[in-house]
Amino acid sequence: MNKQALFCDGTGVYVIPPEPVENQKIILRFRTAKDDVQEVKVVTSEACFSMEKGQSSEVFDYYNTRIQIGNEPLKYHFEIRGNDGEVVYFNRYGVVEEPMKTYEFVLIPNFSTPEWAKGAVMYQIYTDRFYNGDPDNDVVTGEYYYLGARSEKVEDWNQKPAKAMAIREFYGGDLQGVLDKLDYLQELGVEVIYFNPLFVSPSNHKYDIQDYDYIDPHFGRIVKDGGEILTEGCADNSQATKYQVRSAGRANLEASNQFFVHVVEEIHRRGMKVILDGVFNHCGSFNKWMDREKIYLKEGTYEPGAYISADSPYRDFFKFYNEDPGAWPDNGSYDGWWGHETLPKLNYEESVKLENYILRIGKKWVSPPYNVDGWRLDVAADLGMSKEYNHDFWKRFRMAVKSANPQAIILAEHYGDPKEWLQGDEWDTVMNYDAFMEPLTWFLTGMEKHSDFSRPDLCDNADYFINSITHHMAAMPTPSLMTAMNELSNHDHSRFLTRTNHMVGRVDQLGHEAAEIYTNPAIMREAVVMQMTWVGAPTIYYGDEAGVYGFTDPDNRRTYPWGNEDKEMIAFHKEVIAIHKRYRAFRTGSLKMLTWEEGILAYARFNDRRQFVVIVNNRSEAATVRVPVWPAEIPMQGFMRRLIYTYDEGYTTEFEEYIIENGEIVLNMGKHSAIILKKREY
Repeated sequence: MNKQALFCDGTGVYVIPPEPVENQKIILRFRTAKDDVQEVKVVTSEACFSMEKGQSSEVFDYYNTRIQIGNEPLKYHFEIRGNDGEVVYFNRYGVVEEPMKTYEFVLIPNFSTPEWAKGAVMYQIYTDRFYNGDPDNDVVTGEYYYLGARSEKVEDWNQKPAKAMAIREFYGGDLQGVLDKLDYLQELGVEVIYFNPLFVSPSNHKYDIQDYDYIDPHFGRIVKDGGEILTEGCADNSQATKYQVRSAGRANLEASNQFFVHVVEEIHRRGMKVILDGVFNHCGSFNKWMDREKIYLKEGTYEPGAYISADSPYRDFFKFYNEDPGAWPDNGSYDGWWGHETLPKLNYEESVKLENYILRIGKKWVSPPYNVDGWRLDVAADLGMSKEYNHDFWKRFRMAVKSANPQAIILAEHYGDPKEWLQGDEWDTVMNYDAFMEPLTWFLTGMEKHSDFSRPDLCDNADYFINSITHHMAAMPTPSLMTAMNELSNHDHSRFLTRTNHMVGRVDQLGHEAAEIYTNPAIMREAVVMQMTWVGAPTIYYGDEAGVYGFTDPDNRRTYPWGNEDKEMIAFHKEVIAIHKRYRAFRTGSLKMLTWEEGILAYARFNDRRQFVVIVNNRSEAATVRVPVWPAEIPMQGFMRRLIYTYDEGYTTEFEEYIIENGEIVLNMGKHSAIILKKREY
């Protein structure tokens, strides 16, 4: 039996329709080598269906069967009996000798992800570090006091973030800056902007939210200094200056929200989407619900926060461990996320009021007039005090968000197996650490994603890459895979370009310069080629396309280097993004590994219209690579055209063709190179 010919996945060629509703009749297809098997069966938990041979081509036979899906997930695999009598099975992992429940195909009735998000090119913006478009809304030095020191306005845009406690350093990036650079993002090819948190907060990262109802005026608009509502302050208001309340007034909050409406409208006008960061597991200690810093207490017009009084209306929003307010120490008498006193964990189980408020927030920002296109959910699996409640909450959150905007994406930050949340009634998809960032990083660099340690044994280890990425991809339904956020870098991990230098450590140990030396842009180009041709939504962390370096937080949050960009790297990104966007196969097509060996990967992306082959040579030496392309439904004889080739010194898009003979191509790959090939169409 020709096992390399056996193929099926969850794409629209093999599941028709690919996102069925309950009680719908569907067609399942399976591919074999032509005239190679006696029988193909679909095996579910309840029945076994014999498939009928339908369409045939020069090389393949396609078997079909009709099944009516119910209202429960349909789990299935295939049983194939060859002409030689051999019996094998096919599941999400591929050809196996015995069925394995872990890798069953799964179809979830009524579960679909937004079509616009499938394979969408996303761009993550850490707003304070992207571009300062409105100097009048900048945080000023001494504006407020946070975690033992005052805020600092960084005057030099090119200054690197401090080695410690960089959350108080503000560079002035804002939403006006994003507007000012929309032409750049559009020319780059960006289709979705994902913003790190934008809501009112005293830090530059804003994962310690103070007010979920308003965009922070330092990102939005300051139309009036001072005001009747204090939204930022210091632990001792006797030291306050006019600047400590400059962003505080209701006028500034409302103006910032209205400005955000304009920002979203302009992004939408250009055909792009917007995703907000939802930090719902915890809030900030500055929040009026907690008021640990006694800001709202000193204003005198607010109900007491939970830290102030046991009778606070927000008391049950948090879990306290000491009932005597006078004894509460500053190092925390309440449950803080990972023990952080500035990030009090929200106690949903004890407060319907809190739950209803956050559900309203989830609905508010995807509704008019804001009309954002979805949420990225921070530490989503941590929300609540129990897993049972966590699932209950996300079910309600999904209903609230989708009722307001059925095409909104719900995308969760998650490490580990996300399967239990991807059952069609909670999250749509995840930030794709396990099934993209980590396997890719290990294969290309041998570095852990924070640069905290290295595993030289995993660098170039193609077997480990295939086993790891296949295993983790099998945990996600196809609609989730197609919308998964595939990043090389982000605000929590070292910059991928820095990982190419194989230096272990962080900025406080090694210094900023160590993140920049001995890096290898050629490996970065390999990674980008894979990012733009793999299943999922390729997501660029701002500045990666411009050659920004950085160890993990805070060094990974350097400013975008306007005027000092790596223009060749930007031009390269534009070329590869354009290829990704030009062909539907890269958004929703099938993926099949073709061949692999130490330091070399070759895989195909294809649908019923077009076929592509991607080859990566991560070795530090040239290699001759022989790739069977026929499993990608490419003719046994013909030509493949080069779309782009990256190599040690750069890249090229010059025309080049490669001969297909007996279903194979042979080509010479330079060291640290990658190529995208397309079947020539006559």
